[in-house]
Amino acid sequence: MDQLRNAQLGNFFATSVLEHVWADAAPLNEGLRQSILEQARLCPGEQRSNTGGWHSATGLLEFCGSAGEQLVSYMRAMTREATRRLYAEFSEVPPDTLRWTLSAWANVNQAGDSNTMHTHPGATWSGVYYVDHGADSSADDAAALHLSDPCPPRTNIFFPELLSATVRIKPEPGLMVLFPSYVPHAVPPHRGTRPRISIAFNVRKEPFP
Repeated sequence: MDQLRNAQLGNFFATSVLEHVWADAAPLNEGLRQSILEQARLCPGEQRSNTGGWHSATGLLEFCGSAGEQLVSYMRAMTREATRRLYAEFSEVPPDTLRWTLSAWANVNQAGDSNTMHTHPGATWSGVYYVDHGADSSADDAAALHLSDPCPPRTNIFFPELLSATVRIKPEPGLMVLFPSYVPHAVPPHRGTRPRISIAFNVRKEPFP
């Protein structure tokens, strides 16, 4: 209608996701892979969201040595950058120096292993870094990270034919993905013959929330 020509349609309540492939991933991943597989051989692992697979104890990747220290520094850098961009978009006042508590853990999924849908309610940001996607020939064979809309009614009843309830992110060695911890996420069963090796992490703003 002509009367509505100047009406503005906006999209609010967006979810911020930051993705980056680190340039030095190849040598970094060699060190990480060896340390993680050795730790998985020595330690029984924990049961969290994983169905099968190996989940390390949570910490700062101490068992990965200098490679773990480097990766933790990248996690902190991603957190600072995502937060800086968030404040630049939604606030005229930049944040004061923020304090963060970071924790990380390694995951090794063999064929058939998966991670059920879950969130991380005790954190601000959550993320994952890929050491090896475990695909035999193509990244298309790799089990993707599934991020689900945290507002189910949006995709269930509001034009479901137009909106997607799930975003699938293809893993690749060196890729780091950061997203709000309230976003439900899962990993379907791994189909490769090589181990799918990833490192997940939480970053919590202090004081929380």
